[in-house]
Amino acid sequence: MTTTPRTDESIIDSFVARNRDYAERYRDGGMDARPVQRVAVVACMDARLDVHAALGLELGDCHIIRNAGGVVTDDTIRSLTVSQRALGTRSIALIHHTGCGLLNLTEDFRVELEQEVGIRPSWALESFTDLDQDVRQSMARVRTSPFLLHHDDIRGFVFDVTTGLLREVAP
Repeated sequence: MTTTPRTDESIIDSFVARNRDYAERYRDGGMDARPVQRVAVVACMDARLDVHAALGLELGDCHIIRNAGGVVTDDTIRSLTVSQRALGTRSIALIHHTGCGLLNLTEDFRVELEQEVGIRPSWALESFTDLDQDVRQSMARVRTSPFLLHHDDIRGFVFDVTTGLLREVAP
């Protein structure tokens, strides 16, 4: 149950309080850092996407790498490389979703940010206008990365935030 923090408490204070409750019930199941299902999922950070529930996963089943848009960036490749080479994953699922906030952003976002802050961001926004095409681009980035060992089970999807269904995107 999610509770609203008191007015004199930040939301993070409420996280800490709820964590104490969680820790009282927590039991170390002896899980390894290696995902049981040997899969890594790259997904958008959107709060409407509960990756574990949507895919029927349990704690310890997979690695989940999340970022704005679920796009494959250099940092995503870094995490996938560790996931495969050090922790044994072999499969990769990429999940974008309908109604993504990156669909409405342009590079003007970075320009405006630079004007406001005085420094140009070192990162690319990676916004897109076509969900399927961006999923294909992300799959291609994973398939062509020389750092990844396993390229044979890479699949991309679009999650529909209104129905909860995944739709596979052909490469």
